[in-house]
Order: sequence, then structure tokens, then C-alpha cells
Amino acid sequence: MNAPLAIKNAPLVSVLGVRQTYDKGGSSPLVVLDRVDLTLQSGEIVGLLGRSGSGKSTLLRAIAGLIRPSEGSVSFRGEPVSGTSSGISLVFQSFALFPWLTVQQNVELGLEAQGGLPAERRKRALAAIDLIGLDGYENAYPKELSGGMRQRVGLARALVVHPRLLLMDEPFSALDVLTAETLRTDLLDLWCEGRMPIEAILMVTHNIEEAVLMCDRILIFGSNPGRVIGEVRVELPQPRNRLDPAFRALVEDIYARMTARPGSVPAREGLFPGTGIAMVLPKVSSNELAGLIEAVAAAPYHGKADLPPLAAGLHLEIDELFPVAETLQLLRFAELEGGDIRLTAAGKRFAESEVDERKRLFAQQLATYVPLAAHIRRILDERPSHRAPARRFRDELEDHMSEDYAAGTVRAVISLARYAEYFAYDEAADLFTLENPS
Repeated sequence: MNAPLAIKNAPLVSVLGVRQTYDKGGSSPLVVLDRVDLTLQSGEIVGLLGRSGSGKSTLLRAIAGLIRPSEGSVSFRGEPVSGTSSGISLVFQSFALFPWLTVQQNVELGLEAQGGLPAERRKRALAAIDLIGLDGYENAYPKELSGGMRQRVGLARALVVHPRLLLMDEPFSALDVLTAETLRTDLLDLWCEGRMPIEAILMVTHNIEEAVLMCDRILIFGSNPGRVIGEVRVELPQPRNRLDPAFRALVEDIYARMTARPGSVPAREGLFPGTGIAMVLPKVSSNELAGLIEAVAAAPYHGKADLPPLAAGLHLEIDELFPVAETLQLLRFAELEGGDIRLTAAGKRFAESEVDERKRLFAQQLATYVPLAAHIRRILDERPSHRAPARRFRDELEDHMSEDYAAGTVRAVISLARYAEYFAYDEAADLFTLENPS
């Protein structure tokens, strides 16, 4: 789209070779972002699309000047960004309003920080409140507002300082479906009509349809570490129709890109990084795994489903669907490729089996394809007590990943093993045992 303020010149934002690492203390640093390049021109809405943990929000904060990258550079209007850079506003996922301040007082905060006079602050705050559709609520407190209204206040607070760049970090994810749709539509209307004092928008999302609905370009992020693995240009005119075949084709293309496998590697790059016990496992429940197998096995899919309609039918976003589907792929119950999920022979047997046979099959796949589970079980089998502290395995994992990832991976393998009755876990004692398995 071409916004009225669009200028064909140097990029408004330039990100070159950004790498963000965090010291884990003793082991190799955790790499959150790796060699990220990005440009943003005036007149663009660009989306950063990917799953949670792919570094999108970290990159957004680097562009806002809230953090300094470990390596690389971030510039805004040709100058390095810093915490004091003017012309950039950020809208958070959480509403981040001060509950003891009215709508008008919350909106005026940014102007107050800039040292504006009270009369001017009031004038600009009222104009911003009117612009985003909250005229009449100036003296209301956040507790009196719905979630959508509170997010509108956050948007007004970002716009009141007249930024050139608006950064949005999953601004609609905390809202219900209908409220989010209304706010998206209103924001696009303001943008297309040139009524907002901004030149470009950079937004983080994990909602594929939202990205296609709003953005001119979409940068697809891979995980572990976060990096750009693809770019999609959206050349559909606004307003966009979700039922338009061209719209659906773009959604399909993005799903295919996000499930693509390089060559004959059994899992796509970035999925379950590491080898052996060092695979980072997402926390998914056995009910989610079994439910997705059953959904794909049933009509109308009969063992093979196109991910976009499957996600829509199950009311799942990529952050909810992909971890479950990818865990099924890891366990060889399913294959992901080209935006489709297909049950393997093991997956079909699972769908057709009763509870006991499902558990036996699940334990077999777990022992074969999840090295950490097999490692824990081997230690338990070897020890006369058949017990081992979970701390021992978290420490092993922390040689390869962050403390949080290690803890999450152990929790994930506990969930899988409990369902399979492969080994047991006593949370009070933080202890693995063989009490349940035969």
C-alpha cells in the first residue's frame, strides 16, 4: 500500500548483522538472534512473523533502543538508535496502563516526559483519544474499560508524541477474536486514510492471517536462534478479504514455508535444535497430541490435512498448533511438509488403537526418538534404587542450553513419559523413579 507520507529514499530503519546473546554463566552463551538483516521504508507495514521464542520481540526492543545488540547495528533515519531516540513509539502486548491515572492522564504521559506545557499536552492528548475512537472516555480509569478500549489507550499514548515509526509487539493477542478484528480494521482505516502521524509500522505477530491482512511485507522468523528464514510480499489491495483465493494462497504459502524441510532432513532446520539429549522440547500435553492425531485421522482429512483449514477448524494459532504438530513429527506419528500434516503408519495405528495399545506405542516412539527420555530411563534402569534427581538432568542440559530451556525441556519430557508410563516423576521430591512402569 502507499501511505500519504511515503517517501522513496533511504530506509527509515536499517538493521545489519544483528546478533543478540545472553551469558548463561560458565557455558556457551544463549544466542537469541543471529545475523538478522532488515530494512523498513517509509509507507510500509512490515510484519515479523514467527513462533514465541524466535527473538521477534527482542529485535523490536533493539529497534526501539531499549536494548543494545551484542553485535551488528540498528539505525533509524540514518542514525544509531538509543534509548533517547525520538520519533519511535512502541505498543506492547499488555496494555501497560497506570491504573490510578485516567485515560487522558495515561495518554499525556509521553508528552509530560518530553516537557510539554499542560495546555499543549491536553490538546494533543484529546486529539489522540478522539482519533482512536475513545472520545467521551477521557476521565475514565483503566478498570472501567474493556480490553479493546485499554489497548486503544495504549495506541493513543504511542501516537500522541507524533512518532515517525510505530512498533507493535503482538498488540491484538490479548484481545478476544471480535475485539481484535475491530481494532485491526480501525487501525488499517486510519493508516490508509493517512490520519496517523506515522510513516511506517513494524509489528510482531504469530498470527499468519493477521500478518497477511495487515502487512505489505512479512519476514518469517526461524527459532533457536532467531533469524529471518523467508520474506513474503503482500501485494493485495486494501481492504483485504480473508476468503479471497489470492489471500488464502498467501496463507498457504506461509504455512508451507514454515513447515518446509531442507533436503531429506527429517525435521526442518530450527526445530528441536541440538542433538542427543540437547534437543529443546516444547511443552505439550498428551491430550493435545492425541487430539491432533484424531482430528487428522477423522473425516474430512482421513490422515492428511492442509494446515490452514485445520488450524481454523480447531481455532488454533501457529503458537498453539505448531508445537503439537512438530512433537508428533519428532515422535514419527506425523510428517510436516508443504503446509500439510500427514499421519505416518504409527500415527494411524495410534488413532485406531485403544488406550493401553496407545500407551505402548507411545512409549516405543518416545524411547526411539527422544534421546533425553531414553537417557533418563537408562539411568533409572541401571541404578539399584531406580531413582535419580531431576536436577542431575537439568544440569546436563544446561551445558547446551539456557536454564529456562533446560527446565522447560525436562518438564516436557516428564509430560510425555507420564502418558507413556515410561517412568514416573515425584514433583515434591523433584525425583524420577520407575514406580509406575512395569
